[in-house]
Amino acid sequence: MSLRRLTGLLAGIALAGAALAAAPDPFSTEARTAASASRALGDEAETNPCQFGPLPTPLELTEAIERALCQNPQTRAAWGEARTQAALLGVARAAYLPSVAASASYLAQKSSSAYEGKYEVLDAETRPRTRAGSLKLSWTLFDSGLRAANTDQASALLDAANASHDLTLQRALLDAAQAYFDVQMAQALLRAAQAAETAAGKSHQATEAKYAAGVGALTDKLQAAVALSDARLKRVTAEGELQNALGSLATALGLSPDTPLRLPERQVALPGPAPRSVGELFEDARSHHPALLAARAELEAAEARVRATRAEGRPTLVFSAEASERQQDKHIPISGYPPTGAVFRDSALGMQLSIPLFEGFGRGYKVRAASSQVEVRAAKLNQLEQQVALEVWKSYQALNTRQEHIAAASTLLDSARRSFEVAEGRFRAGVGNILELLSAQSAVASAEQRRIEAYAGWQGARLKLAASIGRLGLWAIR
Repeated sequence: MSLRRLTGLLAGIALAGAALAAAPDPFSTEARTAASASRALGDEAETNPCQFGPLPTPLELTEAIERALCQNPQTRAAWGEARTQAALLGVARAAYLPSVAASASYLAQKSSSAYEGKYEVLDAETRPRTRAGSLKLSWTLFDSGLRAANTDQASALLDAANASHDLTLQRALLDAAQAYFDVQMAQALLRAAQAAETAAGKSHQATEAKYAAGVGALTDKLQAAVALSDARLKRVTAEGELQNALGSLATALGLSPDTPLRLPERQVALPGPAPRSVGELFEDARSHHPALLAARAELEAAEARVRATRAEGRPTLVFSAEASERQQDKHIPISGYPPTGAVFRDSALGMQLSIPLFEGFGRGYKVRAASSQVEVRAAKLNQLEQQVALEVWKSYQALNTRQEHIAAASTLLDSARRSFEVAEGRFRAGVGNILELLSAQSAVASAEQRRIEAYAGWQGARLKLAASIGRLGLWAIR
Protein backbone atom coordinates (compact mmCIF):
# COMPACT_ATOMS: atom_id res chain seq x y z
CA MET A 1 0.00 0.00 0.00
CA SER A 2 1.49 3.36 -1.01
CA LEU A 3 1.53 6.28 1.36
CA ARG A 4 -0.76 8.23 -0.95
CA ARG A 5 -3.35 5.47 -0.88
CA LEU A 6 -3.04 5.19 2.89
CA THR A 7 -3.47 8.96 3.28
CA GLY A 8 -6.58 8.82 1.10
CA LEU A 9 -7.93 5.97 3.18
CA LEU A 10 -7.32 7.92 6.39
CA ALA A 11 -9.12 10.93 4.94
CA GLY A 12 -12.07 8.76 3.96
CA ILE A 13 -12.25 7.23 7.42
CA ALA A 14 -12.08 10.67 9.00
CA LEU A 15 -14.96 11.88 6.84
CA ALA A 16 -16.98 8.77 7.66
CA GLY A 17 -16.30 9.29 11.35
CA ALA A 18 -17.38 12.93 11.08
CA ALA A 19 -20.58 11.86 9.36
CA LEU A 20 -21.22 9.29 12.08
CA ALA A 21 -20.59 11.88 14.78
CA ALA A 22 -23.05 14.22 13.08
CA ALA A 23 -25.77 11.55 13.14
CA PRO A 24 -28.12 12.39 16.02
CA ASP A 25 -28.78 8.86 17.20
CA PRO A 26 -27.30 5.93 15.24
CA PHE A 27 -28.54 3.36 17.80
CA SER A 28 -32.04 4.93 18.08
CA THR A 29 -31.74 5.33 21.84
CA GLU A 30 -33.49 8.73 21.71
CA ALA A 31 -36.71 6.91 20.82
CA ARG A 32 -36.65 5.32 24.27
CA THR A 33 -36.25 8.62 26.07
CA ALA A 34 -39.20 9.89 28.07
CA ALA A 35 -41.23 12.67 26.51
CA SER A 36 -40.19 16.13 27.56
CA ALA A 37 -42.60 18.36 29.43
CA SER A 38 -43.64 19.96 26.14
CA ARG A 39 -44.45 16.57 24.60
CA ALA A 40 -46.00 14.98 27.68
CA LEU A 41 -49.26 16.88 27.26
CA GLY A 42 -50.27 14.83 24.24
CA ASP A 43 -50.14 17.58 21.59
CA GLU A 44 -47.64 16.03 19.23
CA ALA A 45 -48.85 18.12 16.29
CA GLU A 46 -47.51 21.24 17.95
CA THR A 47 -43.99 21.84 16.67
CA ASN A 48 -43.02 24.31 19.41
CA PRO A 49 -45.43 23.61 22.28
CA CYS A 50 -43.42 25.66 24.77
CA GLN A 51 -43.63 28.85 22.76
CA PHE A 52 -46.59 30.90 23.97
CA GLY A 53 -48.21 34.08 22.81
CA PRO A 54 -49.76 36.79 24.97
CA LEU A 55 -51.48 35.66 28.15
CA PRO A 56 -55.09 34.77 27.27
CA THR A 57 -58.09 36.17 29.10
CA PRO A 58 -59.47 34.13 30.72
CA LEU A 59 -56.62 31.70 31.31
CA GLU A 60 -57.91 28.18 30.82
CA LEU A 61 -56.62 25.23 32.83
CA THR A 62 -54.91 23.43 29.92
CA GLU A 63 -52.74 26.38 28.94
CA ALA A 64 -51.90 27.11 32.57
CA ILE A 65 -50.66 23.53 32.96
CA GLU A 66 -48.64 23.73 29.75
CA ARG A 67 -46.99 27.00 30.77
CA ALA A 68 -46.20 25.66 34.24
CA LEU A 69 -44.64 22.43 32.94
CA CYS A 70 -42.54 24.23 30.35
CA GLN A 71 -41.25 26.69 32.94
CA ASN A 72 -40.54 24.14 35.65
CA PRO A 73 -36.75 23.66 36.06
CA GLN A 74 -37.18 20.26 37.73
CA THR A 75 -38.92 18.78 34.69
CA ARG A 76 -36.16 20.07 32.41
CA ALA A 77 -33.48 18.61 34.69
CA ALA A 78 -35.27 15.23 34.85
CA TRP A 79 -35.56 15.13 31.07
CA GLY A 80 -31.86 15.92 30.79
CA GLU A 81 -31.09 12.98 33.08
CA ALA A 82 -33.19 10.70 30.88
CA ARG A 83 -31.37 11.84 27.76
CA THR A 84 -28.05 11.28 29.49
CA GLN A 85 -29.00 7.69 30.29
CA ALA A 86 -30.13 7.22 26.68
CA ALA A 87 -26.69 8.33 25.51
CA LEU A 88 -25.03 5.92 27.96
CA LEU A 89 -27.15 3.11 26.52
CA GLY A 90 -25.73 4.03 23.13
CA VAL A 91 -22.23 3.82 24.59
CA ALA A 92 -22.97 0.30 25.89
CA ARG A 93 -24.30 -0.83 22.51
CA ALA A 94 -21.31 0.69 20.71
CA ALA A 95 -19.06 -1.83 22.48
CA TYR A 96 -20.41 -4.54 20.14
CA LEU A 97 -18.89 -2.81 17.11
CA PRO A 98 -15.23 -2.80 16.13
CA SER A 99 -13.07 0.23 16.85
CA VAL A 100 -10.89 1.70 14.12
CA ALA A 101 -8.07 4.14 14.76
CA ALA A 102 -5.92 5.95 12.24
CA SER A 103 -2.82 8.08 12.66
CA ALA A 104 -0.63 10.17 10.36
CA SER A 105 2.60 12.02 11.11
CA TYR A 106 5.21 14.17 9.44
CA LEU A 107 8.71 14.64 10.85
CA ALA A 108 11.52 16.94 9.64
CA GLN A 109 15.00 16.07 10.89
CA LYS A 110 18.55 17.26 10.54
CA SER A 111 21.40 14.77 10.84
CA SER A 112 25.16 15.51 10.59
CA SER A 113 28.37 13.62 11.29
CA ALA A 114 31.97 14.91 11.46
CA TYR A 115 35.17 12.85 11.70
CA GLU A 116 38.74 13.90 12.44
CA GLY A 117 41.90 13.26 10.50
CA LYS A 118 41.87 10.99 7.50
CA TYR A 119 38.22 10.04 8.13
CA GLU A 120 36.99 13.51 7.18
CA VAL A 121 35.83 11.99 3.91
CA LEU A 122 33.05 10.35 5.87
CA ASP A 123 31.61 13.68 7.04
CA ALA A 124 27.95 14.02 6.06
CA GLU A 125 24.88 16.16 6.67
CA THR A 126 21.30 15.23 5.75
CA ARG A 127 17.85 16.67 6.29
CA PRO A 128 15.51 13.67 6.13
CA ARG A 129 11.72 14.06 5.96
CA THR A 130 9.58 11.25 7.33
CA ARG A 131 5.91 10.69 6.51
CA ALA A 132 4.05 7.90 8.27
CA GLY A 133 0.50 6.58 8.55
CA SER A 134 -1.17 3.64 10.23
CA LEU A 135 -4.59 2.05 10.45
CA LYS A 136 -5.61 -0.23 13.31
CA LEU A 137 -8.78 -2.26 13.88
CA SER A 138 -9.74 -3.91 17.16
CA TRP A 139 -12.86 -6.01 17.69
CA THR A 140 -13.90 -7.84 20.82
CA LEU A 141 -15.37 -11.15 19.72
CA PHE A 142 -16.07 -12.71 23.11
CA ASP A 143 -16.19 -11.18 26.59
CA SER A 144 -18.07 -13.73 28.74
CA GLY A 145 -21.26 -11.64 28.68
CA LEU A 146 -19.73 -8.34 29.85
CA ARG A 147 -21.19 -6.23 27.04
CA ALA A 148 -24.61 -7.83 27.41
CA ALA A 149 -24.64 -7.12 31.15
CA ASN A 150 -23.51 -3.53 30.62
CA THR A 151 -26.22 -3.03 28.00
CA ASP A 152 -28.88 -4.48 30.31
CA GLN A 153 -27.70 -2.20 33.10
CA ALA A 154 -27.77 0.89 30.88
CA SER A 155 -31.22 -0.05 29.57
CA ALA A 156 -32.58 -0.51 33.10
CA LEU A 157 -31.09 2.81 34.22
CA LEU A 158 -32.75 4.50 31.23
CA ASP A 159 -36.09 3.00 32.27
CA ALA A 160 -35.50 4.30 35.78
CA ALA A 161 -34.64 7.78 34.49
CA ASN A 162 -37.77 7.78 32.31
CA ALA A 163 -39.93 6.78 35.27
CA SER A 164 -38.31 9.45 37.47
CA HIS A 165 -38.97 12.02 34.77
CA ASP A 166 -42.61 10.92 34.61
CA LEU A 167 -42.86 11.26 38.38
CA THR A 168 -41.39 14.77 38.23
CA LEU A 169 -43.86 15.71 35.52
CA GLN A 170 -46.79 14.45 37.57
CA ARG A 171 -45.65 16.33 40.66
CA ALA A 172 -45.23 19.53 38.66
CA LEU A 173 -48.65 19.01 37.10
CA LEU A 174 -50.16 18.41 40.54
CA ASP A 175 -48.62 21.61 41.94
CA ALA A 176 -49.74 23.69 38.96
CA ALA A 177 -53.28 22.30 39.01
CA GLN A 178 -53.52 22.86 42.76
CA ALA A 179 -52.37 26.46 42.34
CA TYR A 180 -54.96 26.96 39.59
CA PHE A 181 -57.78 25.50 41.69
CA ASP A 182 -56.65 27.51 44.71
CA VAL A 183 -57.27 30.67 42.70
CA GLN A 184 -60.72 29.49 41.63
CA MET A 185 -61.61 28.54 45.19
CA ALA A 186 -60.33 31.91 46.42
CA GLN A 187 -62.57 33.55 43.82
CA ALA A 188 -65.54 31.55 45.07
CA LEU A 189 -64.78 32.47 48.69
CA LEU A 190 -64.54 36.13 47.69
CA ARG A 191 -67.92 35.95 45.97
CA ALA A 192 -69.40 34.35 49.08
CA ALA A 193 -67.84 37.07 51.26
CA GLN A 194 -69.24 39.77 48.96
CA ALA A 195 -72.69 38.18 49.12
CA ALA A 196 -72.47 38.06 52.93
CA GLU A 197 -71.43 41.71 52.99
CA THR A 198 -74.38 42.63 50.77
CA ALA A 199 -76.77 40.75 53.06
CA ALA A 200 -75.28 42.45 56.12
CA GLY A 201 -75.65 45.81 54.40
CA LYS A 202 -79.35 45.18 53.75
CA SER A 203 -79.87 44.19 57.38
CA HIS A 204 -78.06 47.33 58.49
CA GLN A 205 -80.25 49.48 56.23
CA ALA A 206 -83.36 47.81 57.63
CA THR A 207 -82.34 48.50 61.23
CA GLU A 208 -81.51 52.12 60.34
CA ALA A 209 -84.88 52.58 58.73
CA LYS A 210 -86.65 51.14 61.74
CA TYR A 211 -84.62 53.29 64.12
CA ALA A 212 -85.34 56.42 62.07
CA ALA A 213 -89.05 55.56 62.11
CA GLY A 214 -88.95 55.18 65.89
CA VAL A 215 -89.89 51.51 65.85
CA GLY A 216 -86.37 50.10 66.23
CA ALA A 217 -83.89 50.06 69.06
CA LEU A 218 -80.48 51.70 68.94
CA THR A 219 -78.90 48.43 70.02
CA ASP A 220 -80.36 46.70 66.95
CA LYS A 221 -78.84 49.35 64.73
CA LEU A 222 -75.43 49.06 66.43
CA GLN A 223 -75.41 45.26 66.30
CA ALA A 224 -76.24 45.36 62.59
CA ALA A 225 -73.41 47.84 62.06
CA VAL A 226 -71.01 45.47 63.87
CA ALA A 227 -72.17 42.59 61.68
CA LEU A 228 -71.65 44.72 58.55
CA SER A 229 -68.12 45.68 59.66
CA ASP A 230 -67.30 42.04 60.35
CA ALA A 231 -68.60 41.00 56.91
CA ARG A 232 -66.57 43.79 55.31
CA LEU A 233 -63.44 42.62 57.14
CA LYS A 234 -63.97 39.07 55.91
CA ARG A 235 -64.41 40.35 52.37
CA VAL A 236 -61.14 42.29 52.56
CA THR A 237 -59.39 39.17 53.92
CA ALA A 238 -60.82 37.11 51.05
CA GLU A 239 -59.48 39.67 48.58
CA GLY A 240 -56.01 39.37 50.11
CA GLU A 241 -56.14 35.57 49.96
CA LEU A 242 -57.13 35.77 46.30
CA GLN A 243 -54.18 38.04 45.51
CA ASN A 244 -51.81 35.62 47.26
CA ALA A 245 -53.21 32.71 45.26
CA LEU A 246 -52.89 34.70 42.02
CA GLY A 247 -49.26 35.52 42.83
CA SER A 248 -48.47 31.86 43.51
CA LEU A 249 -50.07 30.80 40.22
CA ALA A 250 -48.23 33.50 38.26
CA THR A 251 -44.93 32.35 39.76
CA ALA A 252 -45.70 28.74 38.80
CA LEU A 253 -46.29 29.95 35.24
CA GLY A 254 -42.87 31.60 35.16
CA LEU A 255 -44.36 35.11 35.38
CA SER A 256 -43.97 37.97 37.80
CA PRO A 257 -46.23 37.64 40.89
CA ASP A 258 -47.92 40.96 40.01
CA THR A 259 -48.96 39.73 36.54
CA PRO A 260 -52.72 40.27 36.17
CA LEU A 261 -54.53 36.96 35.70
CA ARG A 262 -58.17 36.26 35.12
CA LEU A 263 -59.50 32.73 35.43
CA PRO A 264 -62.96 31.45 34.51
CA GLU A 265 -65.29 31.01 37.45
CA ARG A 266 -65.57 27.43 38.65
CA GLN A 267 -69.00 26.22 39.58
CA VAL A 268 -69.16 24.53 42.95
CA ALA A 269 -71.28 21.43 42.41
CA LEU A 270 -71.68 17.94 43.76
CA PRO A 271 -68.95 15.54 42.56
CA GLY A 272 -69.56 12.71 40.15
CA PRO A 273 -69.71 9.01 40.90
CA ALA A 274 -67.37 7.46 43.45
CA PRO A 275 -64.02 6.09 42.24
CA ARG A 276 -63.24 2.43 41.70
CA SER A 277 -62.69 0.03 44.56
CA VAL A 278 -59.56 0.48 46.60
CA GLY A 279 -58.33 -2.95 45.52
CA GLU A 280 -58.37 -1.86 41.88
CA LEU A 281 -56.53 1.33 42.83
CA PHE A 282 -53.85 -0.71 44.63
CA GLU A 283 -53.32 -2.84 41.53
CA ASP A 284 -53.22 0.23 39.29
CA ALA A 285 -50.60 1.86 41.51
CA ARG A 286 -48.42 -1.27 41.53
CA SER A 287 -48.51 -1.33 37.73
CA HIS A 288 -48.17 2.34 36.84
CA HIS A 289 -46.73 4.40 39.69
CA PRO A 290 -43.54 6.03 38.32
CA ALA A 291 -41.69 5.72 41.61
CA LEU A 292 -42.29 1.96 41.68
CA LEU A 293 -41.31 1.63 38.02
CA ALA A 294 -38.09 3.52 38.72
CA ALA A 295 -37.32 1.37 41.77
CA ARG A 296 -37.90 -1.85 39.82
CA ALA A 297 -35.67 -0.61 37.00
CA GLU A 298 -32.94 0.29 39.50
CA LEU A 299 -33.20 -3.22 40.95
CA GLU A 300 -32.77 -4.69 37.46
CA ALA A 301 -29.77 -2.42 36.89
CA ALA A 302 -28.20 -3.63 40.14
CA GLU A 303 -28.73 -7.26 39.08
CA ALA A 304 -27.13 -6.51 35.71
CA ARG A 305 -24.21 -4.91 37.51
CA VAL A 306 -23.60 -8.17 39.38
CA ARG A 307 -23.42 -10.03 36.06
CA ALA A 308 -21.08 -7.41 34.62
CA THR A 309 -18.80 -7.58 37.67
CA ARG A 310 -18.53 -11.36 37.33
CA ALA A 311 -17.90 -11.10 33.57
CA GLU A 312 -15.06 -8.64 34.10
CA GLY A 313 -13.08 -11.46 35.72
CA ARG A 314 -13.64 -13.94 32.88
CA PRO A 315 -11.80 -14.51 29.56
CA THR A 316 -12.03 -12.12 26.62
CA LEU A 317 -11.07 -12.67 22.99
CA VAL A 318 -10.08 -9.70 20.82
CA PHE A 319 -9.31 -9.66 17.10
CA SER A 320 -6.87 -6.99 15.89
CA ALA A 321 -5.44 -5.92 12.55
CA GLU A 322 -2.97 -3.16 11.81
CA ALA A 323 -1.25 -1.76 8.69
CA SER A 324 1.33 1.02 8.61
CA GLU A 325 3.65 2.67 6.13
CA ARG A 326 6.56 5.05 6.66
CA GLN A 327 8.37 6.94 3.90
CA GLN A 328 11.66 8.76 4.43
CA ASP A 329 13.66 10.71 1.89
CA LYS A 330 17.39 11.36 2.30
CA HIS A 331 17.68 8.29 4.46
CA ILE A 332 21.27 7.09 5.21
CA PRO A 333 21.25 3.29 5.26
CA ILE A 334 24.84 2.99 6.53
CA SER A 335 27.28 5.62 7.58
CA GLY A 336 29.41 6.72 4.70
CA TYR A 337 26.85 5.91 2.02
CA PRO A 338 24.91 8.62 0.22
CA PRO A 339 21.33 9.39 1.37
CA THR A 340 18.50 7.67 -0.46
CA GLY A 341 14.73 7.30 -0.25
CA ALA A 342 13.26 4.43 1.75
CA VAL A 343 9.80 2.93 2.31
CA PHE A 344 9.01 0.80 5.36
CA ARG A 345 5.77 -1.19 5.51
CA ASP A 346 4.37 -3.22 8.39
CA SER A 347 1.19 -5.24 8.83
CA ALA A 348 -0.14 -7.39 11.64
CA LEU A 349 -3.13 -9.68 12.09
CA GLY A 350 -3.89 -11.61 15.24
CA MET A 351 -6.11 -12.73 18.08
CA GLN A 352 -5.57 -12.02 21.76
CA LEU A 353 -7.08 -14.16 24.51
CA SER A 354 -6.97 -12.65 27.99
CA ILE A 355 -7.64 -14.98 30.93
CA PRO A 356 -7.59 -13.42 34.42
CA LEU A 357 -6.03 -15.94 36.79
CA PHE A 358 -5.70 -14.18 40.11
CA GLU A 359 -6.72 -10.70 41.25
CA GLY A 360 -5.88 -10.92 44.91
CA PHE A 361 -9.45 -11.98 45.80
CA GLY A 362 -10.63 -8.53 44.68
CA ARG A 363 -13.09 -9.89 42.16
CA GLY A 364 -14.99 -11.85 44.78
CA TYR A 365 -15.33 -8.80 47.00
CA LYS A 366 -16.54 -6.71 44.07
CA VAL A 367 -19.22 -9.30 43.36
CA ARG A 368 -20.21 -9.26 47.03
CA ALA A 369 -20.51 -5.48 46.97
CA ALA A 370 -22.64 -5.57 43.82
CA SER A 371 -24.85 -8.31 45.29
CA SER A 372 -25.33 -6.25 48.44
CA GLN A 373 -26.61 -3.39 46.30
CA VAL A 374 -29.21 -5.77 44.89
CA GLU A 375 -30.41 -6.47 48.42
CA VAL A 376 -30.52 -2.74 49.16
CA ARG A 377 -32.55 -2.01 46.03
CA ALA A 378 -34.94 -4.86 46.76
CA ALA A 379 -35.52 -3.60 50.30
CA LYS A 380 -36.11 -0.04 49.05
CA LEU A 381 -38.58 -1.34 46.49
CA ASN A 382 -40.51 -3.20 49.17
CA GLN A 383 -40.55 -0.11 51.38
CA LEU A 384 -41.74 2.05 48.51
CA GLU A 385 -44.52 -0.40 47.66
CA GLN A 386 -45.79 -0.10 51.22
CA GLN A 387 -45.59 3.70 51.11
CA VAL A 388 -47.46 3.90 47.82
CA ALA A 389 -50.17 1.55 49.08
CA LEU A 390 -50.57 3.66 52.21
CA GLU A 391 -50.80 6.87 50.15
CA VAL A 392 -53.48 5.30 47.96
CA TRP A 393 -55.43 4.18 51.02
CA LYS A 394 -55.25 7.60 52.71
CA SER A 395 -56.15 9.45 49.51
CA TYR A 396 -59.06 7.09 48.87
CA GLN A 397 -60.45 7.58 52.36
CA ALA A 398 -59.89 11.35 52.17
CA LEU A 399 -61.81 11.50 48.89
CA ASN A 400 -64.76 9.59 50.33
CA THR A 401 -64.75 11.78 53.42
CA ARG A 402 -64.59 14.99 51.38
CA GLN A 403 -67.45 13.79 49.20
CA GLU A 404 -69.61 13.29 52.28
CA HIS A 405 -68.52 16.72 53.50
CA ILE A 406 -69.86 18.30 50.31
CA ALA A 407 -73.23 16.60 50.68
CA ALA A 408 -73.48 17.60 54.34
CA ALA A 409 -72.33 21.16 53.62
CA SER A 410 -74.90 21.52 50.83
CA THR A 411 -77.66 20.36 53.13
CA LEU A 412 -76.42 22.75 55.81
CA LEU A 413 -76.42 25.65 53.36
CA ASP A 414 -79.99 24.92 52.22
CA SER A 415 -81.18 24.83 55.83
CA ALA A 416 -79.31 28.03 56.67
CA ARG A 417 -80.82 29.87 53.70
CA ARG A 418 -84.34 28.82 54.62
CA SER A 419 -83.71 29.85 58.22
CA PHE A 420 -82.42 33.25 57.07
CA GLU A 421 -85.46 33.80 54.85
CA VAL A 422 -87.76 33.08 57.79
CA ALA A 423 -85.74 35.27 60.18
CA GLU A 424 -85.65 38.14 57.67
CA GLY A 425 -89.40 37.93 57.15
CA ARG A 426 -90.06 37.88 60.88
CA PHE A 427 -87.76 40.86 61.41
CA ARG A 428 -89.42 42.94 58.70
CA ALA A 429 -92.82 41.99 60.08
CA GLY A 430 -91.74 43.20 63.49
CA VAL A 431 -92.10 39.86 65.26
CA GLY A 432 -88.43 38.89 65.14
CA ASN A 433 -85.38 40.45 66.76
CA ILE A 434 -82.06 41.53 65.31
CA LEU A 435 -80.13 38.80 67.10
CA GLU A 436 -82.20 36.14 65.36
CA LEU A 437 -81.65 37.80 61.99
CA LEU A 438 -77.91 38.27 62.45
CA SER A 439 -77.49 34.72 63.70
CA ALA A 440 -79.27 33.34 60.62
CA GLN A 441 -77.27 35.66 58.37
CA SER A 442 -73.98 34.48 59.93
CA ALA A 443 -75.09 30.85 59.57
CA VAL A 444 -75.65 31.34 55.82
CA ALA A 445 -72.19 32.89 55.34
CA SER A 446 -70.54 30.15 57.40
CA ALA A 447 -72.39 27.37 55.56
CA GLU A 448 -71.45 28.81 52.16
CA GLN A 449 -67.80 28.99 53.19
CA ARG A 450 -67.89 25.41 54.45
CA ARG A 451 -69.43 24.21 51.20
CA ILE A 452 -66.71 25.92 49.14
CA GLU A 453 -63.97 24.60 51.42
CA ALA A 454 -65.45 21.09 51.25
CA TYR A 455 -65.45 21.21 47.48
CA ALA A 456 -61.88 22.53 47.43
CA GLY A 457 -60.87 19.72 49.77
CA TRP A 458 -62.59 17.17 47.53
CA GLN A 459 -60.81 18.55 44.48
CA GLY A 460 -57.45 18.34 46.24
CA ALA A 461 -58.17 14.80 47.44
CA ARG A 462 -59.10 13.76 43.90
CA LEU A 463 -55.81 15.13 42.58
CA LYS A 464 -53.82 13.43 45.31
CA LEU A 465 -55.56 10.10 44.67
CA ALA A 466 -54.70 10.29 40.97
CA ALA A 467 -51.11 11.17 41.88
CA SER A 468 -50.88 8.38 44.46
CA ILE A 469 -51.68 5.74 41.82
CA GLY A 470 -49.28 7.38 39.36
CA ARG A 471 -51.90 8.16 36.71
CA LEU A 472 -52.21 11.92 37.06
CA GLY A 473 -52.90 13.69 33.78
CA LEU A 474 -55.08 16.37 32.25
CA TRP A 475 -57.97 13.89 32.33
CA ALA A 476 -57.85 13.94 36.15
CA ILE A 477 -57.88 17.69 36.63
CA ARG A 478 -60.50 18.95 34.22
